[in-house]
Amino acid sequence: MAAGAMSLPPERAAELRELIQRQLLKMDVHGRIREVLAETIREELAPEHQQLSTEDLIKALRQRGIVDDVMKELKFVTDVNEKERTSASKPSTHFVAREPPVLKKTNIDPTRRYLYLQVLGGKAFLEHLQEPDPLPGQICSTFTLCLHFRNQRFRSKPVPCACEPDFNDGFLLEVHKDSLGDGSKMVDATTMLSICDPVHMVLIKTDTFGETTLVASHFLEWRSVLAAENGVTNIAVELLGVGSESKVSVGVLNIRLEMYPQLSKTLSPEITNTQFTLERQRTAEKERLFLVYAKQWWREYLQIRPTHNTRLVKIFAQDENGVNRPVCSYVRPLRAGRLLDTPRQAARFVSVLGYERAPVIGGGGGKQEQWCTLLAFICRNKGDCEDHANLLCSLLLGYGLEAFVCVGTKAKGVPHTWVMTCGTDGTITFWESLTGHRYIHRPINPDDPPLVEQPKPLYPYRTIGCVFNHHKFFGNCQPTDAVEVCVFDLHDESKWKPMSGEAIKSVCSPGAASSVPPFPPLCASAIDAAVTSNEIELQLRLLVSEHRKDLGLSTVWDDHLSYLLSPALAAYELERTTSISAGNEEFQDAVRRAVPDGHTFKGFPIHFVYRNARRAFATCLRSPFCEEIICCRGDQVRLAVRVRVFTYPESACAVWIMFACKYRSVL
Repeated sequence: MAAGAMSLPPERAAELRELIQRQLLKMDVHGRIREVLAETIREELAPEHQQLSTEDLIKALRQRGIVDDVMKELKFVTDVNEKERTSASKPSTHFVAREPPVLKKTNIDPTRRYLYLQVLGGKAFLEHLQEPDPLPGQICSTFTLCLHFRNQRFRSKPVPCACEPDFNDGFLLEVHKDSLGDGSKMVDATTMLSICDPVHMVLIKTDTFGETTLVASHFLEWRSVLAAENGVTNIAVELLGVGSESKVSVGVLNIRLEMYPQLSKTLSPEITNTQFTLERQRTAEKERLFLVYAKQWWREYLQIRPTHNTRLVKIFAQDENGVNRPVCSYVRPLRAGRLLDTPRQAARFVSVLGYERAPVIGGGGGKQEQWCTLLAFICRNKGDCEDHANLLCSLLLGYGLEAFVCVGTKAKGVPHTWVMTCGTDGTITFWESLTGHRYIHRPINPDDPPLVEQPKPLYPYRTIGCVFNHHKFFGNCQPTDAVEVCVFDLHDESKWKPMSGEAIKSVCSPGAASSVPPFPPLCASAIDAAVTSNEIELQLRLLVSEHRKDLGLSTVWDDHLSYLLSPALAAYELERTTSISAGNEEFQDAVRRAVPDGHTFKGFPIHFVYRNARRAFATCLRSPFCEEIICCRGDQVRLAVRVRVFTYPESACAVWIMFACKYRSVL
């Protein structure tokens, strides 16, 4: 086959790769490749430890016929996958399953150490005891396991929720990578014993409507494998629930760990257990000392004035597992690589992650406290306002800004967190992490005479108790904690009581003796914006037609008018991202041309952060403007709808929908 005869566009190549990946998993090619690699490395590497190239490995696999088997097994189905109704349809290789691809390409490098982690089914997920087996093709609730280890992220295939979920996935985690010196020196078991990063595993449940729930968040201690015979160990990992159920078992995962290539010398279990005990003691001692310091700091803070005990000064917060952590450990400078270009775009990304208050069991109106670890927040794709503020602050710190999380209240005394940046010129900007809005703070001077005009605050914040980031913490000790009169001169200790930077660093800096989980890198979106926009649009057309039919109205769609709505949706998103309104003259001109004299045009844009068409449609009908368009009666009524999905990192997206109609005006 000539090289030029078949050059694939990048998105087709990605589809092919994903298809092949699926096929490999189905045929247990991973198992067979592992056997061959073990054999090849034994044969080839034993004499003089030379480097094995990818070609050598492929050759070894070819000799044993594995590559040919895979090629024989790959079947392609072509179907007409319309990306856009107006464009000429072209066939594409299409696969039915829609889970995101494994997030890392695994290139085996025989001079590196890997941990091969297999998840071989689960048991005792008792909440799903009565769950009937899903029928073929039937949509059911699924479990997905997300992993993070030393800057690498992985995701399992979704499996149907069941009492014994059928997980069957293997992940190749590179153990020594970043800061451990020369890649050509193979690390031994003793060196690996000092790598105390756990494997963070987050279990997500996705229901039939696409809604996600956080089921469990577990830190797996993988180093027991260093003392296992043959460098292989099987463990049953009990997963505990989250929030108010953090002491309750939700199920057990069977996990097999294997060092790769095999260790020449394993450690004794006494050595590994001694190491774990030492680390635990060291961490516990640092946490104890910090607690002693925090209590002393709080006593001093209350001595300034007794009313301080009502201020929202938050030093510790509970994570999803009910563990109390210092608030400073939830924030860390986070770089988004090439996924986000500007701080404002980062604010937009954080605002389109779903907002959901932590669930409370029973009444009482209390707010369940649950500050999530970053992996749990981004894998679930939604969280509380604290999760949003922590992530936004981390991203702004990554962009080199002086950013803090603010803890205080909104109207009616509702506790709230938001983000603040301090400019080099003293400008204080508030960032609302749930909306992406920015507000400049100009303090009111209470000593001014009554006739002096004071700035009217536009922000929704009422009081502020403390501000913090990854290495600073300040308690507000001004006479009043009202935001509008607050002066943010953080260097003035008569206004802000600081905490010792050393004390914060002792418990909040990621590293050897700390219980703070490392931050995962952000991942690119796995959502195809064009395909998703199209799917939602088609579903909305059906829903509108059904709804009108129930009202005894016929529906005629105007494809041209629908297409003309695109520029408006693009302009709305651009405005949200940049705070600059784009010119919309062309859109208005096009609509005027498309709507003849004597006809009336009505349009209604609306914005969602989820991709469920039915839920969006129900919300649209609750708006009188939108309902008026969807249920429009009259002469020569033509309807239009346009959907535009804008994807952001992870599985975040902004969904803009515009409904419109034109009809002949009858006076």
